[in-house]
Order: sequence, then structure tokens, then C-alpha cells
Amino acid sequence: MLHQMWNVLTQRSGFFMGLAFEHLEISLIAIFIAIIFGGVVGILISEYQRYAKPALGLINFLYTIPSISMLGFLIPFSGIGNATAVIALTVYALLPMVRNTHTGMSNIDEGILEAAKGMGSTRAQILFKIKLPLAMPVIMSGIRNMVTMTIALTGIASFIGAGGLGVAIYRGITTNNGAMTLAGSLLIALLALAMDFILGFVEQRMKVRDRKARKANRILLILVLVIAAALTAGAFWGQKKKDTVHIATKPMTEQYVLGEMLSILIEQETGLNTELTQGVGGGTSNIQPAMEKGEFDIYPEYTGTGWNMVLKKSGIYTEDMFGQLKAGYEEKCGMQWLGMYGFNNTYGLAVRRETAEKYNLRTYSDLKRAAGQLTFGAEYDFFEREDGYDALCKTYGFKFKNTMDMDIGLKYKAIGQKKIDVMNIFTTDGQLSVSDVVVLKDDKNFYPSYSCGNVVRDDVLNEHPELKAVFQKLNGILSDELMAKINYEVETKKKEPREAAEDFLKSKGLLK
Repeated sequence: MLHQMWNVLTQRSGFFMGLAFEHLEISLIAIFIAIIFGGVVGILISEYQRYAKPALGLINFLYTIPSISMLGFLIPFSGIGNATAVIALTVYALLPMVRNTHTGMSNIDEGILEAAKGMGSTRAQILFKIKLPLAMPVIMSGIRNMVTMTIALTGIASFIGAGGLGVAIYRGITTNNGAMTLAGSLLIALLALAMDFILGFVEQRMKVRDRKARKANRILLILVLVIAAALTAGAFWGQKKKDTVHIATKPMTEQYVLGEMLSILIEQETGLNTELTQGVGGGTSNIQPAMEKGEFDIYPEYTGTGWNMVLKKSGIYTEDMFGQLKAGYEEKCGMQWLGMYGFNNTYGLAVRRETAEKYNLRTYSDLKRAAGQLTFGAEYDFFEREDGYDALCKTYGFKFKNTMDMDIGLKYKAIGQKKIDVMNIFTTDGQLSVSDVVVLKDDKNFYPSYSCGNVVRDDVLNEHPELKAVFQKLNGILSDELMAKINYEVETKKKEPREAAEDFLKSKGLLK
């Protein structure tokens, strides 16, 4: 595994360097804001002690909110991407900053402060000349802990379409690429250690008191502030580029490949720039609101998902209802369905072969007899979908012994390790053909059709009508078997999604 990780790092050095820069940018912006805001709050509550308890209580409460929940709360207000990640990270970084500032300033010997007052020092002089210098070792300890924690926590930012090394971790999990996951994790740890080393150097510099050292320290401080300000400006004002099409994908192997295909063809055929946000956690539930806000312009979607989750229609979707689906999107969302790829990635249920043989399972109805002794595993959103777990159990009368939520990329590992007995699958899963599982027959035809196409905002098509020609080229170019084969190449043969996309486009004569 270490050898594979080294190969991934060396072969994809540009990719990882870009992610590392994004990771540092997001982390440092949050750290900078937390130091300024947290430091001010810490000073104020140490000067006005009656506000200390409620302020620390509020910050402690915010700190206890799980990071995934915090991101979910923020998405409706600040949308998908780096801004939301920075806000969430800043909230978590506040506690050590505020607490250590307050603790350091509150524990200064009262005798020293009384002596300063007796010598005629003003309140401001006492604060800046005595309290802050004496409290600085405790404050720096809080900053160092906060920096390490923030850099580590930034890995979760990729769940909401932000950048950083979490992209490598999440993509590695989704595509069954352990080397990429390990490489992303190792680089995050190295970044945290490097920042802690730098802060240790700064802490040592602050202990030097001669005039020359103080002058050098001021120059270093100004340089750091300028860099932080530049990163902040770049993050919040430089996100939208002119003539850039923003593409989003769900956290699935085939979606990574489809996103790369879109990016390649759009740039080749139109000359437009593309920005690809891969593997947005929550899939449709997070991407569709971002589309409606104009944060994304295009994403690959499935007809059955659009019918149930976006249009909120009940009942089973079939492809003869596609006209109604398109009309609903146009009326409700101001979006169109274009570039229907030709494959139908519907759901299915699979059980371990030994389980199927033990209980003689061939159909979903057969599974009902054994469900009480089996554990069912699926990705998070399957348990919340209109056409997901609850509806499936109601239709077939399933009552499983246990259920397990997990990332979409871990299901095949979980069933192979006997952590789960039954799982939902996609009919184009690349690992399906090489896993020791049996796919059961949906004998009541519960699952609707999930043909894949692209959802595109009308505003983008009006501004760039040349995009329609690109989507025309995508119509019918993939079958279920072809998509499963491409997924297998990425998940098992470790081909990169962009490489897989390029190879497929070449085979179809679409790549110049």
C-alpha cells in the first residue's frame, strides 16, 4: 500500500499540490478570522467578566454540534463550497481561541496589575503592555491547538463541494482507491505538523525582546497579515470567473467520469472554461439547491431521482413520463434535461452468495422470510429518499434485524467483511461483476427507471447556446454494460476518472 501511495503522489503531484494549496487557503482564512474575532471576544470577556460565562457557554454549545450537522445548517444560507466551509471551520476554531485568551488574561497576578495602576498606567496601557504580553504563552498554546485541529477538520469540506485534500480522501473512498485516500490523509497530517512547527518558531521569536528582534517580528506579522488578506480576497471575490461553466457531480464513480467528459467536451467544443466540483456529499439534496441559486450550472442526474426528489412526485417513474419530467423542471426550476447518455442506472438489492444459498434467496419476496436475521446497509441518502428504504420495506414487508449507514464507496467492502448481509446496489456498479454477491429479482417492479442525463440551467443555455451542440453529441453514447465496464476500470484497475473519460471519448471519435 505504501508503494502504491508513493506512486499516486508522484504521478499525480500536480493534482495533490493543487488540493494542498486549496486546503491551506480554506484553513488559513478560517484561522485568521478566528484569531481576530476570537481574540477580541476573549479580551472583552476578560475585561468584563460578567459576560464570560454566557459567551463561553454559547461557544461551547456551538462546538458540540457535529461538523456534518453544522455544514447542513449552513448550506441553505451560504450555499455549497468554500464560503460555507470557512464559516463552519471558524465556528469550531473559536472555542480554543476565546477560552485560552480569556484564561491567559484572567490568571495574571493581581499584584502586578495593582502595581501598574499605582504607577499611573491607563487601562489601555495595562491591557497592551502587561496583560497581553503575559497572557501570550497561553494564547499561543490555544492558537497552536486550534491550527492543528482546523487543518485536520478541513478535510470534511469536500463533503459540500469545497476544495482541499478531503477531495482526495473522499474520491479514494468512493472509487475504492485506498492509496489515494491514504495519500490525502498523510498530506493533511504533514500540513498540520508543518504549521505547528512554524507557529513554534513564531512563539520562540516572540520571546526575544531586543529592538532588532521586535522590528523583525513586526515585519513578519505584516507579511502574514498581507498573505491572509490576499487569500481571503481570492476566496470570496475570485470564485466566479467570466465565461466559466460550473459542473457538479455526485459522489459516485460514474459521476466522476461523466463530469470529466462534460468538462473535456465543453472546453474542446466551445472554448469556455469549466470548473468541476466532484463528489458533492448528499448528491441531489445539496446539488439541486445550489443549481437553483446559480452556484452550479450543470450536473448529471437520473430521471427517477428527479421525479421523486426534485419534483416531489409520488409513484413509480417510467420513461414514458419523460415529457412530464422535462415540463416540471422547466416550470418549477427553470432547467432542462439534455444529453441523455443512454444507460439506466437503477437500484437493486444484493446479498452475499453464502447468504443467498443459506436462505434460498432469488427474489425480493424471498428476502422477506430472512430479513429479521440480516443487516441491511446503504448510503446515507437511501434511508431518506421517497423511493428509498422505508418505501422498499413497506412494499415488500421487510423488517431487517439492523441497518447500517455508510459511504457509498464502502458498501462492497462491508458486505465482503460480513459487516452487512444485504445492500442496495446500482446496476452499473463496477465492483458488481467481481464481488461474491447475488443480485435479487425485483419481482414487484418496485424500482423506477433511472436513465441518466444532464440537468442544465436555462440561464446558462441562453448565455451560451453553443452548449446544446455538446449535449447533442452525448445522446445515447453509453449503455448499462459500457458504464459498468468504465466503472470497473476506475474502481478495480485504478484508472483515473479523467483518463477513463478521455479513453471513452477517443473510442467514440469525440476527442480531437
